[in-house]
Amino acid sequence: MVEKLLIKDAFIIDPATDIQDKLDMLITDGRVAAIAPGIKAEDAEVINADGLVCAPGIVDMHVHLRDPGQTYKENIESGCCAAAAGGVTTVACMPNTQPVSDNTEIIGDIINRSSNARTHVYPVAAATKSLEGQELTDFSALKAAGAIAISDDGRPISTAAMMDAMKNAALCGLKVLSHCEDLSLVRGGIMNEGDVSRKLGVPGIHRAAEEVGTARDIALSAATGLPVHICHVSTRGSVALIVDAKKRGVPVTGETAPHYFMLTDKLLEKRDGDYRMNPPLRTQDDVNAVIEGLCDGTLTAIATDHAPHSPEDKADFINAPNGVIGLETSLAAGITALVKPGYITLAHLLALMSANPANILGISAGSLKIGSPADVVIFDPSEVWTVSSDRLHGKSKNTPFKGMKLYGSVKTTLLSGRPVYKNGSIV
Repeated sequence: MVEKLLIKDAFIIDPATDIQDKLDMLITDGRVAAIAPGIKAEDAEVINADGLVCAPGIVDMHVHLRDPGQTYKENIESGCCAAAAGGVTTVACMPNTQPVSDNTEIIGDIINRSSNARTHVYPVAAATKSLEGQELTDFSALKAAGAIAISDDGRPISTAAMMDAMKNAALCGLKVLSHCEDLSLVRGGIMNEGDVSRKLGVPGIHRAAEEVGTARDIALSAATGLPVHICHVSTRGSVALIVDAKKRGVPVTGETAPHYFMLTDKLLEKRDGDYRMNPPLRTQDDVNAVIEGLCDGTLTAIATDHAPHSPEDKADFINAPNGVIGLETSLAAGITALVKPGYITLAHLLALMSANPANILGISAGSLKIGSPADVVIFDPSEVWTVSSDRLHGKSKNTPFKGMKLYGSVKTTLLSGRPVYKNGSIV
């Protein structure tokens, strides 16, 4: 690690400390030592960032690393390389591993094997044993082993178990991350139920499946006064439910993903499995509502739900597993779909992607305050690039943004002051 690193003439944006100005940043021994104009440090390595933005590294609170168990799709090393290329310095990895991350041994193993990764890795532990939605895991032990949140990831938890999970998590100081879905309303659907699914003649998933699940968890939170975090919000109805809940003082937070504020189910007309995920892509009306929710503070975080699958897995449109990758495109997608059209400022976007997720999870990240770890992304918000699957750094290439031109190119990513990505290459 470079002992001293001086970033010169960057436009520094740190939502956590309200800095927005052209300044220098001095990094010493992996931590932010000073932010000021005209810093002098003769013995420091210098990064000339004139014309670039310098910000806290992105905190992605919803990532699948497929490790252990499905490392042909992704592993800790490859996933963290993809993260570094996208300016992501912290990931929370979900528990649907094989075996499931429902015990202290697996949580400890993930932490140990990620100690030298190019991104900080925080495991999310399973809320129920084997992700079966019934019997709760030992939250206290899992937290002691290093888990930072509780979730059954892509599976809904039974109502009684969910209430108990919220109570136990609150006692342990953990946040419950909820996949809101009423499985009885899915009925074998593989995409959003609507005009496109009917045109294709394939079964659809009604938006009520998500909205009923969202309403249930909000009701549990309202009844108990305990917090819950709603994952990957995709419908106008879910946004409206969270708006109402917040007006009533219910301690609910919500996230969405870039594909839900940028893409619609019309892409499924290509019959390409790379556009299949759960929740599915919705309509333009839903996209507009999600954007509105980000603008007005209803949704306070952007995560990717990065879900790698091999080309063979995705080859059959009907039988393909759900999930898309997003670590390398999330910042650019946010700039392209939210900042460039003028919906939100760049500072607001960075808050949604760094400070806010860190606050929700209760971790020390997403800030450039003096003394904090120098987890930094330096990027050009105006540079346009084309998403090419074969140039992505993870093992899997199932991006829904393939072929798209996006604004915002990451130039350098620093992890605790150490370059891990620079000028298009992993370091």
